[in-house]
Amino acid sequence: MDTIETTYSVALRDYPELPAKERTAAEARYLRVLERKLGGPDVVADALRAVMQLEESDGNDVSAEDLAMAGQWTKAANAAREAGYQGLGEVDGAYFEVRLA
Repeated sequence: MDTIETTYSVALRDYPELPAKERTAAEARYLRVLERKLGGPDVVADALRAVMQLEESDGNDVSAEDLAMAGQWTKAANAAREAGYQGLGEVDGAYFEVRLA
């Protein structure tokens, strides 16, 4: 399974019977928009760390900066998802997974 690697990886999951070329193109579209909306690869990694920290916390130890970064992540991920599915259509259960390397 191909993924796009930077300081994080992006992979389209649970999209059945999608040729590798189309999967890679969708992941590249997702990645481009995510980086553009957030301000580059370093910011993507920082935003992902903030989201992960927020998900793992009880909310008491989260900084205002991390909350703001998580909000930016949500907006950017929504735009990236739209771009990633462009020309493919959404499939129930399919999603783009972004993980720190």
